[in-house]
Amino acid sequence: MLASYHLRIKELPASEQPRERMRDHGPAALSDAELLAILLRTGVTGINVVELARKLLIEHGGWVGLQRLSFEEMMRIHGLGEAKAAQVKAALEIGRRLLLAQPEQRPQISSPGDVANLLMVEMSHLEQEHLRVVLLNTKNYVLKIPTIYIGSINSSAVRVGELFKEALKVNAASLIVVHNHPSGDPTPSPEDIAVTRQLIEAGELLDVDVLDHLVIGQGRWVSLREKRLGFTR
Repeated sequence: MLASYHLRIKELPASEQPRERMRDHGPAALSDAELLAILLRTGVTGINVVELARKLLIEHGGWVGLQRLSFEEMMRIHGLGEAKAAQVKAALEIGRRLLLAQPEQRPQISSPGDVANLLMVEMSHLEQEHLRVVLLNTKNYVLKIPTIYIGSINSSAVRVGELFKEALKVNAASLIVVHNHPSGDPTPSPEDIAVTRQLIEAGELLDVDVLDHLVIGQGRWVSLREKRLGFTR
């Protein structure tokens, strides 16, 4: 029985090499594996870069699965390492920011579930608490989702000025606060409720409505507004 072998990418016909296909036919003509292969640039012993890219997409559930991986998890995948993980993570983040940069493609928020669907995949896997704000225009279209704070969320640590500075920069009409619980349990803590009250009061002074505060856990989330925690109306 003949031993199996894999052609290196340079040994493939030019018409099958990803960069040449992009040059000749444009990026839309490339498969997901070919696009990822261009980012990775090289394969590993016994497997060329297109095959490596295809394997990664299958094993991790496509682009969404790769987005869910932390940088550290991606680094540890055989065939990647720090440099390639950084390239893939950077490309995924560019795609996310590009989506938000196009007004006609911006998500519109009409319920807490919309916010959860937007952020839960990524935030439920974070190993530290992250506080983000979903900044909205007058029609509840997302303007920006900056990370304001990383670390234990409490009323003394969260700088209200920093949070609202981002909102005022983009002339946001309202915002939704979102943070995660790395424990996986999204039950709001007394500190979460205290922070919510503090932010609502500041928003009233600055004429920026604080619409909600979501806590994201492992596959679950809680809306403090729905639970009437910190919100009086």
